[in-house]
This record gives sequence, C-alpha cells and structure tokens, in this order.
Amino acid sequence: MNRRKFIVNSTFAAGATLMNVEGFAFEHTTRLTILHTNDVHSRLDPFPLDGSQNAGKGGVASRASLIQKIRSEVEHILLLDAGDIFQGTPYFNIFKGEPEMKAMNMMGYDAGIMGNHDFDAGMENFAQQLVQHGKFPIVMCNYGFAETPMENLYVPYKIFKRGNLKIGVTGVGIEMLGLVPENLYGKTIYQEPITAATRIAADLKKSGCDMVICISHLGDKYGDNKVSDEILAKESEHIDLIIGGHTHRFFDQPREYTNKNGKKVIVNQVGWGGIRLGRLDYEFSRGGAKKLEKNQSISVEKNIVE
Repeated sequence: MNRRKFIVNSTFAAGATLMNVEGFAFEHTTRLTILHTNDVHSRLDPFPLDGSQNAGKGGVASRASLIQKIRSEVEHILLLDAGDIFQGTPYFNIFKGEPEMKAMNMMGYDAGIMGNHDFDAGMENFAQQLVQHGKFPIVMCNYGFAETPMENLYVPYKIFKRGNLKIGVTGVGIEMLGLVPENLYGKTIYQEPITAATRIAADLKKSGCDMVICISHLGDKYGDNKVSDEILAKESEHIDLIIGGHTHRFFDQPREYTNKNGKKVIVNQVGWGGIRLGRLDYEFSRGGAKKLEKNQSISVEKNIVE
C-alpha cells in the first residue's frame, strides 16, 4: 500500500471511529422526573373514611412515602408546588402554616409559588413560616415584593442542575385585586404574567437551560379572556412546561398547546387537597431534543406505598 492510499484509508477509519463515538453520544439520553402538587390547602391528614369519593385519600404521610419510593427508583427529580399551600383545615387556623411548611421541607420540595390563599394570615406570617420551617425557594416573576416581608425571600427564577441538565424554573401568580384583601397583600405589585414569564423564559434559554418550567397559580382556563394557563401557553415563548393550580382541576392527561413560536407547551394540574401527585417523565437527547416519555396522575393513598 503506497503512502497516499494509507493516509486516505486511515482518514476514513478515523472518521468512522469519530462517527461511532458521536453516534453513541447522540443516542445517550438523560431522564428527568418532575413531581408536582397544587392547592393542597392544609390537608395534612387523609380525607376521613366516611364513604365519600375521596375517603382515605391524601395526607402527607402517604405522599411522603410515595415520593421517597420514587426517589429510590429515579436518579433525577424535581419536586414543585403550584400554590395555595395554606387554608382549608384547622391545622392552618391553629398553627398558621407551620406544619404545612415543615411537611414540604421534609419531603424535599425544590420550589413553590404563592397562591391567593397563602396570603390569608398576612404576608408577615407566610414569610415567617417560610424562613423558620420551609426553606425552599419561592419563585415568582410577576409579583413585585419590594418593601414587603417577602422582599428578600423570593427569586424571579431558579436554575436547577440535574446530571448534565440545566432546568430553569419560574412562577406566576394570579391578580390579587378583588380576590385577596388589600391589607393582606400590602404593597405587593401584580405584573402582567405573560410578559413577565416570557422575558424570564427567554433569559433562561439564553443562559443554556435545557428546559423552562413555569409554575402557575393562574388557573387552567376560563370562559372569558381572563389570563389563564391556556392563554399563557399560547401567547408566551420559550416555556416548555406549565405546572398549574388554582382551579382545582384533575387532569387525566396533560394538555398540549402551541406557543407563539410554534413550539409545544405542556400544561398539567392535579386537582386539590393532596389527593394526587403529578408525575411527568421527560427524556432528553443530545442537541436539546426532549420529549414527554410518560405521565401519571397518581392517587395518593395508603395502599399505593405499602
């Protein structure tokens, strides 16, 4: 074999080897499991065994066991809550949110937002319970908290690293005027959520995030033009997933919309009272491609985790 032919053959061989290496890398996938709740409303105990539709369901003990079981099976997890942590049982009336925050901290929530009922004992109370017992970040981009007790206790977004993934998480809250007494939200400034969330989502994508999640307490959809998760999904850009709350809807399947850029946006919500735990399993491939591989709305009850 002459020298020229040797060089040519060697070059092809090296190229083939490189293609195999790159092919392997391209086929390599990373999986992320997103667990989520919304509108738990201080339901620390299961619903009473009274023969009703929800009898025996819910309760933080069963939810904690379920989350722990999933953590033992899955490497990369994000656990998120879409607001209305407070209000609904005597636990809140007596303890003002302390046991709710302690339970969420124990379960390892990564982030949450404030729903309208989280203002019910005043912002000072929410801030106090969060600092003393919660310790997970509140991510909200459309509430201005300057000169309020929440001023230094929230962030407009947070980036989580899971394996080789960067996941950006932001959050939006509902307009409080007419829904929350002014003396409870004080100087909090409500900003239009679509504009705010789109701006943050764009920044997160520019910073290299593989996925942008918006936790929302807007409600899934309404019969008028009131801003909702449906409108947010259709009118925003750069958001991949919306975890919803407020309207207490039990989605059997996540809803799929197309945003202003023609990209797919998934919206999910799991009712209220801690009756269900949402689970979304995403698969990420090299080059930023991702798909929702599996979804579950898991009934939280004792026999699920035994």
